Amino acid sequence: MTASDHPARRPPPPVPLTLLTGFLGAGKTTLLNRLLRDPGLSDTAVLINEFGEIALDHLLVEKIDGDMVVLSSGCLCCNLRGDLITALEKLLRNLDNGRASFKRVIVETTGLADPAPLLQTLMQHPYLVMRFRLDGVVTLVDAVNGADTLDHHPEAVKQAAVADRIVLTKTDLLATPDGAAKREALVARLRKLNPAAPIVDAAAGEATPEALFGCGLYDPARKIPDVSRWLADEAIAAAHAQQHRHGGHDHDHHDDRHHDVNRHDDRVRAFTLATERAIPAAMLDLFLELLRSSHGPKLLRMKAIVKIEETPDRPMVLHGVQHVLHPATQLADWPDADRRTRMVFIVRDLEPKVVEELFDAFLGYTMPDRPDVAALTDNPLVPFGGRDHR
Repeated sequence: MTASDHPARRPPPPVPLTLLTGFLGAGKTTLLNRLLRDPGLSDTAVLINEFGEIALDHLLVEKIDGDMVVLSSGCLCCNLRGDLITALEKLLRNLDNGRASFKRVIVETTGLADPAPLLQTLMQHPYLVMRFRLDGVVTLVDAVNGADTLDHHPEAVKQAAVADRIVLTKTDLLATPDGAAKREALVARLRKLNPAAPIVDAAAGEATPEALFGCGLYDPARKIPDVSRWLADEAIAAAHAQQHRHGGHDHDHHDDRHHDVNRHDDRVRAFTLATERAIPAAMLDLFLELLRSSHGPKLLRMKAIVKIEETPDRPMVLHGVQHVLHPATQLADWPDADRRTRMVFIVRDLEPKVVEELFDAFLGYTMPDRPDVAALTDNPLVPFGGRDHR
């Protein structure tokens, strides 16, 4: 048998990866311990920052090599030590040579970590892009200290803003009427900050594997794209419309403060763009390039499904964090009856109108006092250099 007679070796399906984050004291250790006892997570690899920082000692049963151990649940646990790429590559080597077996990875970050660089690493590294798929970002928020944390720590605001799921912890410590009002105000604040992320109560037993995992683009049960669930564009659009009904300000009934640009979470906006029109692929590339070049650091997260003019029956799925875009995925067909281009944005220090007007310019919907697409793409001062007419 010649080499050509061997069937082509296909890469294994990408392993779903979840980023578990939350500010100091939010209860990541407690939740992680609880999750790892669930039989459904027995085939899970866990990356943590330092073994000494997490109370998993009673679950450790066998040391494999160096800083890797197997937990009694069957999970594999690896010390992150600040080098995500090295740790993930080590896990894959152990998987490929039979030294480990896992079907899911959870990465637990430090409380002060900005999740964006970790997400960008997963989106940019060619090998990791092939072997892992981001299932979601799960952010824990301490119900007792959450409001104060959001007021004083922009990292906590960013953790909540980019989350796919938000877990409210320590609500059992708010048993009084004042405590209940405090919890309600925090939930309202988090929903304003991130309308797309469902909020679950850990103390009420809602933070189950079913609630926290399987929130990526593909429905793990049906093995098909679930774009509406992943985008959550209807929830974001409804919240954005409510904000406009209040004249651009969201009013918190438990807080007399109005919109304050110095308040960390008031600098964050979530909004959607949608159009029935098919977009030429080159035009989409130019729009994204100009958007990322001009406002990259302000784009906390972007998700989109786009009707491409050249292949209108095969939509393009996009996912970006700040200036980094995950390699685009083209679906074999539209996953539901909604065949519009839909984009959702979570931005900081950027007015939605700026992105909306740029998008309209590329679609040809320009106002008399606004530049059209030719003025943008032919301008030698734009980041991608304009066109050479010589």
